Amino acid sequence: MTGNIEPGPDVSARLAWPEDAAAIGRVQMRAWQRTYADVIGPDALATLDLAEITEQWARTITSPPDARVRALVALERVVLRGFTLVHPCFDPDADQVADGEIGEFVVDPDHRGAGHGSRLVNAAVDTLRADGFRRAVWWVDTTDDDLRTFVADSGWEPDGAHRELAAATGAQVKQVRLHTSLS
Repeated sequence: MTGNIEPGPDVSARLAWPEDAAAIGRVQMRAWQRTYADVIGPDALATLDLAEITEQWARTITSPPDARVRALVALERVVLRGFTLVHPCFDPDADQVADGEIGEFVVDPDHRGAGHGSRLVNAAVDTLRADGFRRAVWWVDTTDDDLRTFVADSGWEPDGAHRELAAATGAQVKQVRLHTSLS
């Protein structure tokens, strides 16, 4: 039997490279514009500077403040579809040796549901575990039902902590903290 077999999509997750900084910035801006337009306002989002965001990501990737601060990216062929940032948890009640955190987690809004988020979560957990963390935490916006469901379906549970972050515009973003064991 012969025939043409179509290859599946070439998808992967890996550590971010300095050359990824601009693509990370573009995905982050696009996601923020969709996610926070009602909270922060389109005028504030319009002032985001891609060059500045790219510079910040380049610094984070090339000169992290701690060796356990890692940016990871999800790729479809060579196109960046999402990213996450993992690091020690800096919450006042955290053990920075035992507790790691998913500090930023973004999948391009136009490419959600294609498995990029699952690959990023798996890569993040593997990276945190390799860095010796025994527990991982993740702050999730209370209004992001899709992300909270995705995270809960991945085995994360609320640990009772919550917080409010103030945006530069004065808007408040409420978050709950989820956790999972890495043992």
